[in-house]
Amino acid sequence: MEEEYIMVRVNLRESDHGKRRNLMDEVLNALRDQFRLDGVSVLRGIAGMNGDRIVHASDMMHFDVDLPLIVEFCCAPDTAAAVISLLAPMVPPGHIISWPVARHGSA
Repeated sequence: MEEEYIMVRVNLRESDHGKRRNLMDEVLNALRDQFRLDGVSVLRGIAGMNGDRIVHASDMMHFDVDLPLIVEFCCAPDTAAAVISLLAPMVPPGHIISWPVARHGSA
């Protein structure tokens, strides 16, 4: 069986901070505490370029590089809209993207 879902991706940086802690932790806690998602993944990039077109990359000589983080999950369209409304004020403008996907093999 195939269901229509929305893939949501939140682009962050390791150095992003929320009100009280690391922004990634705040996003994950909000997703856990307020929504019943099937799963959320956090991916850490090995390199990235910020809005100022400065490239940040990890190497053996630099351990304090501000690398990109991607928080990604898929859910029903109504849930995605609610999650995006919650996260939009928390993260930098334009750092949430979404697109329709098909979820296969659901019961």
